Amino acid sequence: MPPLVEAIEELHGIDAAALPPSLLHPTRPYVLRGVAANWPIARAGAASAPEAIGYLKDFARDTPVTVSVAPAQAGGRISYREDLQGFSFTQERAPLPVVLDTLLRQLDDPAAPTLYVGSTTIDTWLPGLRDHNDFGFGALQPLASIWIGNRTRIPAHQDVPDNIACVVAGRRRVTLFPPDQLQNLYIGPLDRTPAGQAVSLVDFAAPDYRHDEQRFPKFAEALRHAQSAELAPGDAVLIPSMWWHHIEALDAFNVLVNYWWRQSPKWMDTPMNALMLAIMSVRDLPPEQREVWREVFRHYVFDADAQTAAHIPEAARGMLAPIDELRARELRARLLQALNR
Repeated sequence: MPPLVEAIEELHGIDAAALPPSLLHPTRPYVLRGVAANWPIARAGAASAPEAIGYLKDFARDTPVTVSVAPAQAGGRISYREDLQGFSFTQERAPLPVVLDTLLRQLDDPAAPTLYVGSTTIDTWLPGLRDHNDFGFGALQPLASIWIGNRTRIPAHQDVPDNIACVVAGRRRVTLFPPDQLQNLYIGPLDRTPAGQAVSLVDFAAPDYRHDEQRFPKFAEALRHAQSAELAPGDAVLIPSMWWHHIEALDAFNVLVNYWWRQSPKWMDTPMNALMLAIMSVRDLPPEQREVWREVFRHYVFDADAQTAAHIPEAARGMLAPIDELRARELRARLLQALNR
């Protein structure tokens, strides 16, 4: 990564036990430097990899987790094969203590394969870990996950929820891009992804800027808008919804704890489903019809306000009324019926 990438703004002195409300409605990223430095797992991670592994094994259930495995020549990148017809890794199932022991044995092996346990629910596989290693989110109830591996490189992707990602062992380099860099990041397939989210096809370790339809010349423009930071045990990064993030684990053993939460009710559907439906039903219309639907979406979705349906009696507004859980269920049922016709 070029050295001139802008640094992510840092905040110091944040109380992990009571995160400020302003951080729970983020519009820009921050590094929360040292926010979790007093967590026992972060202290163990700062001491040594074996100490961190031992600490995790005290909580780890002997239940299989999904492990992504890539050969050493993949350079830790969890992505696609060159032809995009498959992935650069395979997936196996193994008990978490076994994975931790394997990582411990391979700490000093430069030719070790990549091992990556991603997005594993802490309360299911490491019950009790959060009793002394947790953030205070007030009334929010975010999903808490753990990510364990060696030197991995996770391609740039975006998530719908807001996210706090906290390094507790090893070091990680995080590179962020605002959502408007979509066209410059060369995103791969939406429906066949390495881990559920569409990812950038650019290898950040060796970006290819050639002006060729198969290469990535506009990535140089994306880097002009990038922000980056290196995180040590106890440091966290706050990633707002839909910001692109590339995460590189720099050491032979790395652990990250993250929390996801949305600014909308749980019963609201993900916008990605709306995108998929729009691709299926709108994208391939004739251009003049697409323009008509652009105006329809603007009116009913993107610029909708209290005046959009003000001319309709309140009791008759149907889906144009504010959506609540009951109305969402009714709409979902209607959509399913229509899609299954």
